[in-house]
Amino acid sequence: MSIKPFFPCVPARALHAPPRREFIYSLGASLGSVAFTSLIAEEAKKNPLAPKQGHLPAKAKSVIFLMMEGGPSHIDTFDPKPMLATMHLREFVREGKQKSAMESGKRYYVQSPFKFAKHGQSGADMAENWTHLAKVADEICFFRGCTVDSVNHPTAMYQMNCGNRFGGDPGLGAWVNYGLGTLNQDLPGFIVLPEVSYPQGGAANWNNGYLPASFQGTPLRAKGSPILDLIPPPGVSEARQRKNLDLIAKLNTAHAAQHPGHHELAARMDNYELAFRMQMQVPETLDLSKEDAKTKDLYGIGIDATDSFGRKCLLARKLVEKGVRFVQLYNGSWDSHDYIERAHGNLVRGVDQPIAALITDLKQRGLLDSTLIVWCGEFGRTPDNGVRGGTAYGRDHNPNAMTLWLAGGGSNAGHTIGATDDLGMTVIEGKAHVRDFHVTLLRLLGLDDNKLTYYHAGRFKQLSQFGGKVIKELIG
Repeated sequence: MSIKPFFPCVPARALHAPPRREFIYSLGASLGSVAFTSLIAEEAKKNPLAPKQGHLPAKAKSVIFLMMEGGPSHIDTFDPKPMLATMHLREFVREGKQKSAMESGKRYYVQSPFKFAKHGQSGADMAENWTHLAKVADEICFFRGCTVDSVNHPTAMYQMNCGNRFGGDPGLGAWVNYGLGTLNQDLPGFIVLPEVSYPQGGAANWNNGYLPASFQGTPLRAKGSPILDLIPPPGVSEARQRKNLDLIAKLNTAHAAQHPGHHELAARMDNYELAFRMQMQVPETLDLSKEDAKTKDLYGIGIDATDSFGRKCLLARKLVEKGVRFVQLYNGSWDSHDYIERAHGNLVRGVDQPIAALITDLKQRGLLDSTLIVWCGEFGRTPDNGVRGGTAYGRDHNPNAMTLWLAGGGSNAGHTIGATDDLGMTVIEGKAHVRDFHVTLLRLLGLDDNKLTYYHAGRFKQLSQFGGKVIKELIG
């Protein structure tokens, strides 16, 4: 098999020659810059996923987004609250408010079942069961100041993934690919690694929304063949497929000429061609059997607790290495209303080693500086909850305080930004809305949220909906 260059637009015979874009841009003079901009604009018309120049100098080229669906408890992971030990099982009553009918059941403060320790030169706080992540603590920027607007899982998921609580808007990866294109034309630019059961809100979490259909996320199946019908049936040669596609393209082109505003048809034509090219790259990319034993052991592959998420993290590394712009991984069941010690204990055990391995592996390969890793849920948890039988301690939904963290990609490694009150109920320092986090993520990729817009329904729309502010403290 011939080796393909990292930028697919470069023919194989020109492997040792600078790509056309790089040659023109390297001229440095105004003529070169104009030619470069004109070239990109022309290619974007032909291929909406062609690489594009951002609005600002970029620190990151790609994103690996680790979505812990259900709402991890910040109080039991990365934001210790010692005062809860003195408040444990005291009845919780909202100050200055009478209990509503829905709050007639008694609620109690609940201490964390996990001990905390500080790690690395940065002194990052982590619960005791993050044994592997603790070793890479100085690569992480913890943010304790994020707030959202919803306590319902589907609407909160939509807001975290799409910037809008009510669905129908483009996902983060769709916006990023719309703004920057992708670095490998033989693979989708936005790939999703869900669990067998899709997250609350379903595929709308990675939809293209009102953007052209070319930008929607491509989910890979958690079991069985990652992509159905990827391999052609016996007896169907590559030449035969090519002839069929050429005929379909001819018919579709004629139809598209009569309906120039139908983006779905253009996207369908592009997807036919992409699927044809994917038959060469995808099987090799998704095949983890060729990874050496040391790498598999690093990610915890082959161990029951870590095998599933370990495979996702390793695959995410391979995908960004191949030039995929945005990869989102899902891990569910973080909605711990009771038995939080058992629930969060098992969940952390399943993701701790794979995530630490991902950070370590990217750094060893020189990819961590250009790859932004995000870890978050859709909201935080409260310091109180109902208690069943006196032992089932858990936590409720909390939109007013949550912890997320970044690693690599120009983030402010080795720092903890923001703070919550003594009980972890509300943010008291460094408070920022999720839209501000989205704007910051785009800024790390060299995109300006105010310029990354799309005209729809009578106005120019953007990821942050109404504009946001860059959280400068999160940028290194």
